[in-house]
This record gives sequence, C-alpha cells and structure tokens, in this order.
Amino acid sequence: MLDNPPLLTIHRGHRRPSPALLDRFRGAQTSHLVDAMAGRGAMHWAVKPLDPDNAAFVGPALTAFAYPADIVGVYGALGEAQAGDVIVVANDAYLGAAAIGDIVAGMMQNKRVAAFVTEGAARDKAGIVATGLPVFAAGVVPTSPAANGPGVVGAPIVCGGLAVRSGDIVIGDADGVVVVPLDQAEAVAEALDAVRAAEAKAIAAVEAGAVESERMRQIIAEARIIGTG
Repeated sequence: MLDNPPLLTIHRGHRRPSPALLDRFRGAQTSHLVDAMAGRGAMHWAVKPLDPDNAAFVGPALTAFAYPADIVGVYGALGEAQAGDVIVVANDAYLGAAAIGDIVAGMMQNKRVAAFVTEGAARDKAGIVATGLPVFAAGVVPTSPAANGPGVVGAPIVCGGLAVRSGDIVIGDADGVVVVPLDQAEAVAEALDAVRAAEAKAIAAVEAGAVESERMRQIIAEARIIGTG
C-alpha cells in the first residue's frame, strides 16, 4: 500500500553554470554539440520545437517531474524558476494529456524563462507560439492535465532518454535538444571549438566546389570492387 506523497516536493541548492560558461555555448548548433560529445547528449528525436523559427536557446536546467496527466510539477517549476532557466519536465513520456498550455507558457515568458522542454505533449499550439517562449514537446494534444500531484522540482530526472540534473546546460534549436552535464561543460566547450573549426573548413571546401572529402576518397579507394560491368 502506497502512502500519499506530498502534492509538491522542491529540491533547492543545485549548482549553476557561470554566465561566462553559458556564453561559450550560445549560438551552438545541437549537431555540433553532439559531435563534441562523441555522438551523445541529444534528447529523443520526437522532442521538437512547436515553432522551428523560434527554437534557439541556451540556459541552465531547472528539472521537474510531473505525474502523467498532471501539471503540479510544472507549476512548481514555474514558481522556482529564475530568469534564463530552462524548465525541463519529465512525465514518463505520457502523451495523452498536455504538460503545458498557452497560459502557463505566457507566465513563463513573463518570468523570462529561456525555454520549456518536455518529453510529454503540449496544447494550445497557436497560443504558445504567440507567447514567444521556445517550447519543445513530443507532440500536441487538446487534452488538459489535472492538478492533483504528485510533482517534484529540482531532483534528477530522465527526460527524452537523457539524465538531466538542475544546473546542467541545455541547448536547443530546430533540430532538437542537447543536454551538457555541468561537470563536463568545460571539456565539451573546448571540444565544441574544435568541431566548429572543422565544420567551417568543410563548408568552405563545399562552397569552393568540393564533391568529396578526404575520408570519402579513402573509403572509396579501399572498396572491394566486384565485376567490371
């Protein structure tokens, strides 16, 4: 028999990245970040922006768990959020009811939250887009959630297949969402610089007319050829 948990539990005191560290990730492409993390760090492909034209953001995570079909955890995160935070909400990937709607999104925008990310669904898409808040979700449904709890704010979660802790650096763009663990952020930022330089070199080569890369040439040169027809 389960005891009824508190309606809302809030964990405080997490570390936060410095503004200077956040700036090193500002404007980064999620694809470049994944390359900088050896092919890891991206949330599930279904977590996408409601408005691809308003999808770029970076900020420290404020985590929350919302019970499936419930919004108490989201309310708690809104109450705890600081300007610039990215509210990241896990809800066991439940898609039968929304984890956010336009009213709550508007309140988050008023509080200068940087973005809202959930593995669940959203509703009131047009209204959310109109608020200007970057919102990422795994789907859109018209169904409202309840507000009965339980909800948890600030504790480690798993969202979109990734472990996320409050204070981790979250970056989004039209392709999706990447999470950089705070304790790895300095190393990832250095690797990102190298990825950006390599990408710039490759793009310059394509713009100059290249039709293959050195790696392509090597693979083709070492291919096993069968037949001559």
